[in-house]
Amino acid sequence: MQWEVVIGLENHVQLTTNSKIFSGSSIQFGAEPNTQASPVDLALPGVLPVMNKGAVERAIRFGLAVGAKIAPRSVFARKNYFYPDLPKGYQISQFEDPVVQGGTLTFGYEKDGKLETKTVNLTRAHLEEDAGKSLHEDYAGMTGIDLNRAGTPLLEIVSEPEMRSAAEAVAYAKALHGLVMWLGVCDGNMQEGSFRCDVNVSVRPLGQKEFGTRSKEDAQDYRYFPDPDLPPLMISQEWIERVKAEMPELPGAMRARFTGDYGLPEYDSLILTSSQGMATYYEAVVAKAGKENAKAVANWMMGDVSSTLNREGVDISESPVAAAQLALLIKRIADGTISNKAAKEVFAAMWEAKSPDENLADTVIEQKGLKQISDTGALEAIVDEVLAANAKSVEQYRAGKEAAINALIGQTMKASKGKANPAQVTELLKKKLAG
Repeated sequence: MQWEVVIGLENHVQLTTNSKIFSGSSIQFGAEPNTQASPVDLALPGVLPVMNKGAVERAIRFGLAVGAKIAPRSVFARKNYFYPDLPKGYQISQFEDPVVQGGTLTFGYEKDGKLETKTVNLTRAHLEEDAGKSLHEDYAGMTGIDLNRAGTPLLEIVSEPEMRSAAEAVAYAKALHGLVMWLGVCDGNMQEGSFRCDVNVSVRPLGQKEFGTRSKEDAQDYRYFPDPDLPPLMISQEWIERVKAEMPELPGAMRARFTGDYGLPEYDSLILTSSQGMATYYEAVVAKAGKENAKAVANWMMGDVSSTLNREGVDISESPVAAAQLALLIKRIADGTISNKAAKEVFAAMWEAKSPDENLADTVIEQKGLKQISDTGALEAIVDEVLAANAKSVEQYRAGKEAAINALIGQTMKASKGKANPAQVTELLKKKLAG
């Protein structure tokens, strides 16, 4: 029997507000335990929660980005369960009528060496508060409770169970991570718990339509009921329009623009719009290097730039090679000043230099003596010497063995100590061999 995997994801996205979802307490990461938990966060007698408008606006922003319905009226509920780091004995969340309903997320991933594009439907995205944190270390065998996170604003984003491989699930999570950071609704710091993922996995016989069952609690186990302390959340169309007017250009629109304006393949556009930082850097380089070099810029961004960033473990925003510096390097390749091979050496030196000099590429090329010999007279002299010293290869080429020219190109490059322009060398050799 053949089986297929069925995957759905639930992502808890911490929103970039300055205070908690129902109180004015700070959500600053790294504070001393239990210094940011107010009476409201602990639900002490006589206190009432008040909705954080900024959290709602971030939910609206996300909903607009994924093409979801923004509910004009949504309700908060109490999700009841007992756990030591849940001080109230319940969590304020949304059950019926969540703030964001439906929507889709489109992403690309590599499968068998080819680009695959997939669209996953979203079930919902709802606002809720975070719980505290149980600490199991350095407490002499006991567990400590830190309630600083209690009340931190979250947007829980739930996908439909439409992913059929680990590769699809990973690509979905990366795309969602990039989108919430792009929108500015989440800082994306996974090491601080700002972006968390619960994965629901089951298997079923290939071709079966029904889903397998999971052991996770059903809704009735949580005894949801409307929170009596919070009125319904009302979102007007005017509010939605105000948020829409402040939205940045979305990745999908930018991908289409990169493909149309710069003539980039779809794969390149997907990679370059994987984060706002990458897209911004790319456009800044193209603005300096010229649209005629747009594809070359994309190749460098997806090649040496990305591999160096990954190796060094830094974000594109922290790159020591500024956009203008990379643009000049690419222009020097285009105008024949240096070869592609030499350019890699120049880039590495620029990375290490960490200099603000906009003309750094020219400085490095000069210092390392990497400028190609493009002067026709100088090249002709070298080519003539090579032809005179390699009569056998000349004879083979003229006898119809075209591959013999490769040996002559190699000898010319060696004689010029790698500084000859390969394209010009090939052109000159063919011209002289035809004579």
